[in-house]
Order: sequence, then structure tokens, then C-alpha cells
Amino acid sequence: MVNHRGHHSKNLSTFRNRKSSFLSFTLYVIILFALSIFIFMLYSKDILDDEHNTPLLRVENSKHKQLLENQLWEAPSSHGLHPCVKPTSKYKAAPVLDRYMTVRCNGGLNQMRTGIADMVAVARIMNTTLVIPQLDKSSFWQDTSTFSDIFDEVHFIKSLQQDVRIVKELPKELASLPRARKHFTSWAGLSYYEEMMELWKDHQVIHVAKSDARLANNYLPLDIQRLRCRALYHALRFSPSIESLGKLMERLRSRAKRYIALHLRYEKDMLSFTGCTYGLSDAESEELRVMREKTSHWKIKNINSTEQRISGLCPLTPMEVGIFLQALGFPRSTLIYIAAGEIYGGERRLLELTSRFPNIVFKEMLATQEELRTFSNHASQTAALDYIISVESDVFIPSHSGNMARAVEGHRRFLGHQKTITPDRKGLVELLDKLEAGLLEVSSFSSLVNQLHKNRFGAPRKRGAAPLGIKGRARSRLEESFYQNPYPECICKSETGMR
Repeated sequence: MVNHRGHHSKNLSTFRNRKSSFLSFTLYVIILFALSIFIFMLYSKDILDDEHNTPLLRVENSKHKQLLENQLWEAPSSHGLHPCVKPTSKYKAAPVLDRYMTVRCNGGLNQMRTGIADMVAVARIMNTTLVIPQLDKSSFWQDTSTFSDIFDEVHFIKSLQQDVRIVKELPKELASLPRARKHFTSWAGLSYYEEMMELWKDHQVIHVAKSDARLANNYLPLDIQRLRCRALYHALRFSPSIESLGKLMERLRSRAKRYIALHLRYEKDMLSFTGCTYGLSDAESEELRVMREKTSHWKIKNINSTEQRISGLCPLTPMEVGIFLQALGFPRSTLIYIAAGEIYGGERRLLELTSRFPNIVFKEMLATQEELRTFSNHASQTAALDYIISVESDVFIPSHSGNMARAVEGHRRFLGHQKTITPDRKGLVELLDKLEAGLLEVSSFSSLVNQLHKNRFGAPRKRGAAPLGIKGRARSRLEESFYQNPYPECICKSETGMR
């Protein structure tokens, strides 16, 4: 007999188990669904928050990047200083005297410019009429340019008429008279030139055979120092043709808002003169040695290149300049104007810089062949173009402390302490060698380079003196050049000296 009650009870139990399993599964699905919705909403909120915050983060990052970039280009504060070249109340107009000084300038453009400014001051001290100086035509550059080819002769004479009488040439009746021919001593002071006035007792014309560094950097009367500044920064204006083409910086600024003028003094004559052969082939080193041997007025012939470099006496190589600029933080896109002649080693050597900073420009890339034709074979005139563009640049960086580097730095200080970065070559070479040897990480190298140069951006400071214990002519040689830093005589805070 079949037990129907037992069978029914078993079916009911099975049904209840299935129902319980179904309810558990349903509850699991509901919980999983709810959890999915919660996670989705939370994730969506994060996305919305990110979308809301990302523009803010981008703005903040952009602001920070802009701040760092501005710091790179920003000129140091001038602290209220300004050009100060007006004569004092004791200064008198130049007397008209019938005695003359002729001058033969020596050296390149900037050596001649500062020499001419010195000769203006010497003419004032010696109460003489200055004949327009003759420029150097026999130096390394073999430039046949005359004074009026490079400078605005009429402006030069007129602007200094209250200081020194200047004439274009000797009066004909004096041209055949015997002259006192003098090599004035280097870095001479006021008393020396007062003694030289004894020459007027026997001569009506004095011929000066050299013009460079004929005046002391310091301890001269304030009016004489300010006259030197008026002569260099106001009177020695370049000729109209040079000034006109000097506006090439406007074409530069059409390429980028700001630019660096890099005085890359890596030319054959400089490397030969300094005996610097780091990174050169044996054949190149020998070529430079032969050139030095054959150049009679270069007195030092045997030079240890390694000692020169570790002493900081060598111009930086294109590669060293590129690494230096990277360490300072300049971006790869920086526009760089090369103020220099032909780079030794040509494109091959220049590639060491352009591989890091490809936005490199030479004057030949800005001016047309027709515009530059007038200046061909006239190194002093093309150097004048480089000078103008360098003075007007946002940042000026010299790879070596030569005549142009010192002149441009001084002019930029005079105009308001525009940013000039002067590499500490001795310290930099030491860091570069450690980097190459793997003794420094790139980040540490950059930090050390910036620390080394924190006070080398052209901020106001008084002209540097020679090291303690140095006396005589050696002291004058080791002093900072007057034309490299004409502060305090030609830069001041008072209103009385403004002009």
C-alpha cells in the first residue's frame, strides 16, 4: 500500500528547499546589483571630480611652469640705479688750443672702442685737440674699415664738443712737422698724463701708437670717469648703415618672444691664442700651435692646454655651453643668437650645441646676402652687428671673458643691469668632468651649476678690485675693467648725475 502522506511531505520539503534557494539567489542578485550601482556612482563621482579638478591642476602646473620660465629670463633688480654721466658743477668747457693728438688704435672692434673712449679722456687731461683716430688695419682680421665706416663721425664730434675739441684731420700746415711719438704706459693715472704735458714744450703734435688700456680703472677724477662713459655709450654711435642693419633683433623677435645672445668665442684665433685644444683632434691641435708660432705679437708660445682648461682660462666648447644651458633650465626650444665669427670645426663642432638647442640663429640667417654684402671682409663692421644684437638681447651669455664680453656686460649694466650670465668656467669645468666620469647624477649636476651661478646674473655690484697683496701693474691687470662695470662712477641713485 503506497504511503501518500509521506510522498506529499517529501515533495513539500523539496519545494521549500527550492524556494529557499531561489530566495537566497534573488537576494544575492539584488545585493550584487545594489553594490554595482554604488560602485558605479562612486566611480562616476570620482570621474566628475577629476574632470572638475583637472583644469585647476593644469592651471596650477601652467602657472608654476610660467613662474620658473620667468625666473630664467627675468633681469635682476637694479635697485633704483640708473645711468649717471652728467658732469659735476666744477666741469668746464673744453678750451680751444692749437696742439693736437693723433692716435693709432689697435685690436678688434671693442678693444678699439674702449681705447678711443680712453683717448678722449686723455685728450681732456692733456688739454689738446683730438684728431679722429685711425683704426687698426694690420691685426688678425685685416679690416680696412675707416672710422666713419664704423662710427657716426659727425655725431662723435658734436656730442663731445663741450668736452674735447675733435677734428677730422690735422691742419695741413702741421702735417709735415715732427711729432712726439709715444707709447703711453698701460693703466696710467692722472699724474702720469700731467707729466706727459711737458711734451707740449717742444712739440705741437703728439702721436699715440697704441690706444688700448691706457687709463687706470680706478682712482681717477669723477668727471674723467663720466667722460669715458659719455664717449663710449653716447658719442661712439655706430654708423647709420650698421645701426639700420642692427635692427635685425626685430626679425629675431618675430621668431620668438625672447632670445639669448650667446657670444660663442670658439673661433680659430681665440683657440690658438689661448692654447685650448680640449676635444680637438691631433691635427687640429697642431694647426692651432703652428698659427700661434707664426703670430709674432702673441708672446706666449708654449701653452699647456690641460692647465689652461682646469684654471678656467679656456672658452667653453659648444658642447659645454649646451650642457650648461640645460643645467640652468632653459628649454630645448630656446631661441639662441650666435654672436661670433666662424666656429672652429664648422657644423660638426656646432652640432654638439644644436643637438641640444636646435633653434640656433646666425646673422647670415636673418639678413639677406645683399644686406651683408657691404660688410663682407670687414670683421669690425660685422662685429658691430653682433654687439648691437647682444646689448639688446633678453639674456647675454659669453663663453669667454674677452673684450666683447666685457664691453657688452658693462653696457648692459649701464642700461639698467639687464640679465647677463657669466659662466664660472673654472668651477663649471670641474663639475663637467665629474659628470662625464659618472661621479655626479644629472639632477645633482644641475643643482650645483645653479648654486655656483646664483650671483652671476648681472645684479648691481661695485667694480671688483685686485686680490689683496698684489701691487704695481699686476694690480691694474687683475682689477675688473672699468668698461666691464662702470659702477659707481657712471651708475648711481641720485638725480644730479642723470643725463
